Parts: sequence; structure tokens; C-alpha cells
Amino acid sequence: MKIFALPIAFLFSTAVLTAVETRNEVTNATTPAEDGKANSPSVPDVYAIEGKFERIVILRFKYQVDLLAGLERMVKERGIKNAVILNGVGSVRGYHVHVVSNRTFPSKNVFMKDPEAPADIIGMSGYVMDGRLHPHITLADANHSFGGHIEPGTTVFTFAIVTLGILADGADLKQLDDKNYR
Repeated sequence: MKIFALPIAFLFSTAVLTAVETRNEVTNATTPAEDGKANSPSVPDVYAIEGKFERIVILRFKYQVDLLAGLERMVKERGIKNAVILNGVGSVRGYHVHVVSNRTFPSKNVFMKDPEAPADIIGMSGYVMDGRLHPHITLADANHSFGGHIEPGTTVFTFAIVTLGILADGADLKQLDDKNYR
């Protein structure tokens, strides 16, 4: 009995967790000309941006707060122009993330959403570039870890703590996540 009890319980819990999740693929096209262009020799293969942390800001989020909306609000209220998301911990009541789903332009994203799926926040990373957020999250439940770009609808459960390293003025991060700067 014990040999079969675990697999049946596992299959049942997996079916229940994935039954609520929705997945939608969206093409993130710019223009055919932009998507079809080759790499430019004037854009370096790799480049460095140097800077120093001016300060560290630690944000704490309470129960039922939307994680992305809270990040956006604090970046605006604190006048944060450029920063590195150093880490994050806590838990969520539900999630909404997206990940890239192809290897050629135009790029496509799969949006995964389950407002009823609790998970631990294993880590966070990303950037604030000229006041604009590009946050990533890694989540884990009892069966697997997963993550992606944070979308609206990722709501805090017990708490969330996010640490930002604020860069001193002078760092230009505007083109870091521009897929057409190639």
C-alpha cells in the first residue's frame, strides 16, 4: 500500500496544481525590419558598465500585496533611477510570470498564471533602468521550482523582502534589455 500511496498522491496533487494554471503565448514583435536585422559590427559583443552602489534599500511587503505594483510604487516614491535587484525571499499566494518560448525573432513569450498556487520565493534578480523595472523571480512549490519575469498578479503570502542596490548617478543602463541593440 505504501508503494502506491505516494505516487497516487503525487499524481493527484500535480493534476490539481496544474489544472488552474493558464498559459498563453504572445509574439513580442517590433517590426519585420527590426526583427530581421543582423547583428551590427558597431555594437560590441560584450560591454561593461561600471558603477558603485550609493545605498542599499530593503523593501518589505505584507500579505496580499501585488509584488510588481509594490516594486513599481517604491521605485517611484524613492526616486530610484538605476538599481540592481540583489535578492528576494518570502512567499506568494499566487503567481503570474512570463518566459521566452522560442529561439528566433520575433521573440515569443509564454505567460503562466495561477492565482491559487502558493509558492516560496527562492530568489529574485533584475534591474531598474532609468526608473523602469525588469524583475525576475524564482519560485518553488512542493514539486518543482520555476520562474520568469514578474507580472501583475503575483501576490504576497506571508511576506516578501526584496533588496535593491541603488547605483550612483552616471550609470547608463537604458539599453541593457533592448533586444534590438545588437
